[in-house]
Amino acid sequence: MKMAIIGAGKWGQALYHAYSQKNDVVISSRHSKAIENFVPMSEALKCEYLVIAIPAQFVRGWMEENFVDHGQKILVAAKGIETSTGAFLNDVYGDFVSADRLAFISGPSFAAEVQKSLPTALIISSTNHELAQTYADALPKFIKGYVSSDVVGAEVSGAYKNVIAIAGGVCDGLGLGNNARAALISRGLVEMTRFGEAFGAKTETFLSLGGAGDLFLTASSTLSRNYRVGLGLAKGKDMDEILSELGEVAEGVPTAKALHKIAKEKEIYLPIAAEVYAMIEEGKDPLESVKDLLD
Repeated sequence: MKMAIIGAGKWGQALYHAYSQKNDVVISSRHSKAIENFVPMSEALKCEYLVIAIPAQFVRGWMEENFVDHGQKILVAAKGIETSTGAFLNDVYGDFVSADRLAFISGPSFAAEVQKSLPTALIISSTNHELAQTYADALPKFIKGYVSSDVVGAEVSGAYKNVIAIAGGVCDGLGLGNNARAALISRGLVEMTRFGEAFGAKTETFLSLGGAGDLFLTASSTLSRNYRVGLGLAKGKDMDEILSELGEVAEGVPTAKALHKIAKEKEIYLPIAAEVYAMIEEGKDPLESVKDLLD
């Protein structure tokens, strides 16, 4: 396959490493980087298959300013909900290309471990089964690819787990123990399932690699950017300081804001996400959030 990775951050470069094992792959981003097979954006967009690893909050602007439609198929490699509109990424991309040309990648996958070719399993979701299978088959031998038709479930679980991961970092940063972390993650799984079902997602998706698998990984490791945000909150740091130290996009932060907005509009009970929002946006004391959750 002739393929282009759009977005040369850590995840984009990890996907370049993975897909280039069996395919003819180039990589591009808005700013030139001295990395292997980096090409101008205009050249990358001529490839039939694209993997777009642009953070969720920048997707709409990038598509409006840069995308030239040549009938390309797109694998979406970001996880999040657009804060300004509350739109899922399949809706954002759907404003530019038809659903049968879109697929979404999810599952437990730290970029650093993919770069090392460590065993990984991922799900490719699409309403177009053939397209999902094509992207899955193009994965290297060290990645086991599954396919799914539940795009909404993949979207919700991929976005929501980042918010629970922030809570996981707070939990460990406060030294609350293994019991508390297990309770938080399991109730977080219930919460994200409840949210997804409100939008027609399949319950079983949240018990899969893209749901429980990604949640367990992200909410309990310092390799997770969102988990490190939670550690910072537990230490009493403000968000500007945390994000400055992080130096990377933590999708759970804007996603928490989007979830808060959607929960109010649709009256969905999201207690953990509500406390993460309160800590991020209102400066609530993490210990007060713990007390309120226990109450």
